Amino acid sequence: MFDTIIKGGRWFDGTGAPSAIRNLGIRDGRVMAVSAKELNETGCGRVIDAAGKWVMPGMIDIHTHYDVEVLLDPSLSESVRHGVTTILLGSCSLSTVHVNGSEAGDLFGRVEAIPRKHVVEAVDGLKTWNSAHSYVTALESLPLGANLAAFIGHSDIRVALLGLERATRPDERPTEVEMRAMEHRLTEALDAGFVGMSSQQLLFDKLDGDVCRSRTLPSTYATTRERRRLNAVLRRRKRALQGGPDVARPQSLIAMAASSLGIFRPKLKVSLLSAADIKAIPGVVHIFPWIAKVLNGLGGNFRWQHLPVPFEVYSDGIDLPVFEEFGSGAAALHLSNQLDKRHELFQDEEYRRRFRKDYETKWGPRVWHRDFFDAEITECPDADLIGKTFGQVGVERGGLHPVDAFLDLLVEYGSKVRWHTTISNHRPEVLNRLAADPGVQLGFSDAGAHLRNMAFYNFGLRLLRRVRDAQQAGTPFMSVEHAVHRLTGELADWYDLDAGHLRVGDRADVLVLDPERLDAGLEEYAENPIPEYDGLSRMVNRNDETVTAVLINGKYVFGSGERAAVLGTERTGQFLRAGRR
Repeated sequence: MFDTIIKGGRWFDGTGAPSAIRNLGIRDGRVMAVSAKELNETGCGRVIDAAGKWVMPGMIDIHTHYDVEVLLDPSLSESVRHGVTTILLGSCSLSTVHVNGSEAGDLFGRVEAIPRKHVVEAVDGLKTWNSAHSYVTALESLPLGANLAAFIGHSDIRVALLGLERATRPDERPTEVEMRAMEHRLTEALDAGFVGMSSQQLLFDKLDGDVCRSRTLPSTYATTRERRRLNAVLRRRKRALQGGPDVARPQSLIAMAASSLGIFRPKLKVSLLSAADIKAIPGVVHIFPWIAKVLNGLGGNFRWQHLPVPFEVYSDGIDLPVFEEFGSGAAALHLSNQLDKRHELFQDEEYRRRFRKDYETKWGPRVWHRDFFDAEITECPDADLIGKTFGQVGVERGGLHPVDAFLDLLVEYGSKVRWHTTISNHRPEVLNRLAADPGVQLGFSDAGAHLRNMAFYNFGLRLLRRVRDAQQAGTPFMSVEHAVHRLTGELADWYDLDAGHLRVGDRADVLVLDPERLDAGLEEYAENPIPEYDGLSRMVNRNDETVTAVLINGKYVFGSGERAAVLGTERTGQFLRAGRR
């Protein structure tokens, strides 16, 4: 007898092996049968007719910032509805294992665009843990929707032992006692089953709050010696380093990537942010695969994280993290909690002169292409401006410089001016090459962050659409089986997690989708108000007809845009400990 039968679908096992029409029988949260013959439905609680559908392992999202939201809404339904059944927390050096509410608010509020007030209230009001082990216990006491795994954040550890003030001062170094305590905290997290540590060196990620406002994240102040000692712990335990190098300092990228090499020492699993086809520097896309090929050829275990869809961003006024990468933009974001002063700043001619100079600087490493002719207004009190770029507005207003047109509209309407642009991953043929490259991991959705700027909850479905369309057009860049493997089993194997496969004995995390609805509807936008954040609207891509069923640990939780009653009320997900497959 089975709890659930999924019959007649095209089954993908997550290994990249050929797919086939099969019937799956599930009992007690595991796959108990994969059969070409029909299964006995007697006593079965649920039968899912998957004829014409794809049946595959639930997808894995390796880069999210759900650390706060999971405390308030453990269902994490926005990811689950798109077929994601395993989610990794603790990216970009940020986690909530050791810090208090105020410190967490300073870490997450500005860089991840999660309202600081809610971060503080969630951590201070709900925190019952004081260690990695008790953090895992706390998560498992929640009615988790998806399965969770986690990195421990380097900034989290630093703040816990040095305090936020000392952890963000360039002249401060941890004492030997503090350094050993940091190694102990990392070891404890690995003992608790964390997949590794995340660290960040990117210098335009800034702190919120008043204590250390506009300083960079604590992990950016770590010395080479500190990073080496923590990496040594990861090497011994065969766990992963997720890193974000500073794009303005190529030496940081080389050092973080080269740390994967195992010359006279164990090699280190390293996953870096991020391989992207950046509009601002189109030639750099050729470097990413080459670096991975060289390092892995020398015995490393290195991967780039890659978002396999266009990196489109939205902004209300100037509140977009990419402005942190140059001085005048950072000065405006520093005043995000003092809007009157920021309003005055936008009218100051000396400030405008600085902004124009920064805007015109087109050389050197950068993320944003700094082109207001490629920035379309989507909302504005003046409806005549909707659909125009700031550059066009400047031309129509007597040949104003695009920066002046932008700042004039902010003076006039403030954050009521909403606009968007695509920063990277805009060329489909380049995206296809990156998605198929063995030195690349598919992920970097940023789910749970950038609620009004855009995160990419359905990136896996959009990749599958591109793979299927290319196959049907006779120009395949990878098979559907390979794409499924890249989104599931490949990631589970690399991070050493019990997930990502759909064979007899495997965890029954299942996605059933309609391949005929892998269409342009996946790029449509929806507004999703979040009650836990006072109704703040999350902007997402959705097509609810694509995903027809999602099961987590054998329990049906979502399908066709409707959540099951158990999602968020009963614990369907688990904390997955690395190394315990």
